[in-house]
Amino acid sequence: MVVLDVYVFQAIKLIAPASPKWRYTIFGIYWLISILCITLLIMLPNLNLESYPKPLRTYVMATIVGLFFSKLITSIFLLIDDIRRGAMWIIGKLFSNPSVEVIQSSSGITRSTFMTWMGIAIGGTLFGTLVYGFTNKYRYHLNRIRLAYGNLPAAFKGMKIVHISDIHSGSFMDKQAVQKGIDKIMSEKPDLILFTGDLVNDRSTEMDEYMGIFNQLKAPMGVYSTLGNHDYGDYVRWDSEKAKHDNLERLKEVHRELGWRLLMNEHVVLEKGTDTIALLGVENWSSKGRFPKYGKMTQAYPGSEKHPFKILMSHDPSHWDAEVRTQYKDIDLMLSGHTHGMQFGVELPGFKWSPVQYMYKQWAGLYEEQNQKLYINRGFGFIGYPGRVGILPEITVIELG
Repeated sequence: MVVLDVYVFQAIKLIAPASPKWRYTIFGIYWLISILCITLLIMLPNLNLESYPKPLRTYVMATIVGLFFSKLITSIFLLIDDIRRGAMWIIGKLFSNPSVEVIQSSSGITRSTFMTWMGIAIGGTLFGTLVYGFTNKYRYHLNRIRLAYGNLPAAFKGMKIVHISDIHSGSFMDKQAVQKGIDKIMSEKPDLILFTGDLVNDRSTEMDEYMGIFNQLKAPMGVYSTLGNHDYGDYVRWDSEKAKHDNLERLKEVHRELGWRLLMNEHVVLEKGTDTIALLGVENWSSKGRFPKYGKMTQAYPGSEKHPFKILMSHDPSHWDAEVRTQYKDIDLMLSGHTHGMQFGVELPGFKWSPVQYMYKQWAGLYEEQNQKLYINRGFGFIGYPGRVGILPEITVIELG
């Protein structure tokens, strides 16, 4: 961060106003903010963050991270220009033909000044966009899709499923805003509600304030859930293995108290008249090395093969290509979450992009391979960055046909 601050400051000096008053005011503000950020990070190990209000610590840290990435983007443009000027200098030395640095554009500014303004403009736009994204974290978006299957039993045609994922209750700061999301779900009058993991960030106690909100989720055919990678408490330094184990056991109780049926490497049979379908749920299973493989299809699948239609709930979408499509070709629909669409990206009709796509081949929305389908929910909650840019929190309404 210090290197970035010094490097970007060279650009600030280049484009700052000539007036000494304004020039030194800009310099002072720049270094005041930079020093505050660095000082806070240095002091971080000695701060008892839990003693500060959650909104304060969340937004301050998000702002620091946003400034870092904005300066990083700006520095890329500055570095490109420095490389260009260095190459011109070397060529001039080698061929005894001194390069002329002041190469002007049609607007009359030097190329270096243009690149500096471009870098600062794009970096500033990124920072402004991230700040604006703070306002979108509870802007729940309904995505409606209709999925047609030839092997779906007649009694289940028209069944409405609401799929949500990645609640991350430990990140919430506004109960009324979360309630509006629950109201949206219930206004759809779903036949079945499916939740695909990450109820909390780490600790089961994060749900204490929100039990009275999420226990409102009801559906005639039930509410079913699975675990995600955050639910196991793997990212916390526990006092003992017992404390970690007790946390997970308590989280399982939370699912039961909410009235949700937690599927732990097992399946249930859903019935309508004489028709049946199988609903499978596995613990977190990822093909990515840094995430655990707790899920066991070898336990969940046996017995489900006799039912003509199967839905699998598995938190991490990398499970689809790595195991489900290759070994369980009669899984008709897999529902996942996990990626959040990185809470940052662009979605336009016929086009979507997010940095997460460089880590996950399937990362948001519907994917199809032969007769199998995968749907990845963009997440109901948020974690890390307290906002959403371009990728809104999602409630998926699936109609089977």
